[in-house]
Amino acid sequence: MNQKENDNLHIVQQEELPTPRELKEAMPVTGAALETVLAGHKGVKNILDHKDQRLIVVVGPCSIHNVEEAMAYARLLKPLADELKDTLMIVMRVYFEKPRTTVGWEGLIYDPNLDGTHRIEHGLRIGRQLMLDINALGLPIAVEALDLISPQYLQDLVSWTAIGARTTESPTHRKLSSGISSAVGFKNNVDGSLTVAVNAIRSASSANSFISITEDGKVAAFRTAGNPHCHVILRGGKEPNYDAASVAQCEDDLRKANLPLNLMIDCSHGNSQKQHQRQLDVLKDVTQQIVNGNKSIIGVMLESNLCEGNQPIPDDPEEIRYGVSVTDACVNWEHTEAALREMAAQLKPVLPTRQA
Repeated sequence: MNQKENDNLHIVQQEELPTPRELKEAMPVTGAALETVLAGHKGVKNILDHKDQRLIVVVGPCSIHNVEEAMAYARLLKPLADELKDTLMIVMRVYFEKPRTTVGWEGLIYDPNLDGTHRIEHGLRIGRQLMLDINALGLPIAVEALDLISPQYLQDLVSWTAIGARTTESPTHRKLSSGISSAVGFKNNVDGSLTVAVNAIRSASSANSFISITEDGKVAAFRTAGNPHCHVILRGGKEPNYDAASVAQCEDDLRKANLPLNLMIDCSHGNSQKQHQRQLDVLKDVTQQIVNGNKSIIGVMLESNLCEGNQPIPDDPEEIRYGVSVTDACVNWEHTEAALREMAAQLKPVLPTRQA
């Protein structure tokens, strides 16, 4: 029997990519960008260690589909981040990979032209350049880790990482998270269960081994010491779970598992019941919980873009409306700016009392 009869039966094309080292050497992180990444790591971890009483705010488009629009958003966000830096540590959401329950656009890395051509090398290059440019502005970056190889190309530019509701239960993503340099947030799963997120933190905080590629593109076995900066993200499920009672239940579950009482609230997804404007109501509720004395909420997430709402990807990508999400609906910049200023004003008087 010829080996071709039982191997790669459904592979129609194979294209070699540059190694992570080749891409990093061609597009190195230096100067202001490197300083931003290092400061981002330190800031996020100090907040999780309760050495810094500010709130982490992960804010930005649901997904990045246009690098020019992403930079336009970053240039608006940077002055606001500077203005509110004593109260909020603002981290820009720069998501390149989109999980799909069935089919759909998979994100900038996998399909940068939004037309099904899947020019992955191009996606990696423009994605890395965008991350360099945003960090060079002085804005730290947040991503969702979905693929098990792409972090080798991009993770050196990341200050905070999310593991999504569909992948929190994945053993391989837990192993990967145990070796990621940034802090990692695990979302509760799509039905709202906290158990998988708590178990994920326990797993990722421990030593692990997994298979991946080195910077030179060779397959290798990696061994990790465990990631001490993991936390829960409450994103809702069948019902929202941002309210004080749900937060208290999460605290109790973390306490029973002997884990740090650190949790972030995702204002979107199940918590907004997929109504993007309700994110602002969630944000107000969470702010009030902190004003009332909550000490475990260390951050929030907000899906925001230049313009409000979302749109389907048309047959002709040239027809995509400027500044509007092509995935989940977002609140617009004006509402984002006003909401974060209001949050900071309410929190500023109470942050000195938030010692855990």
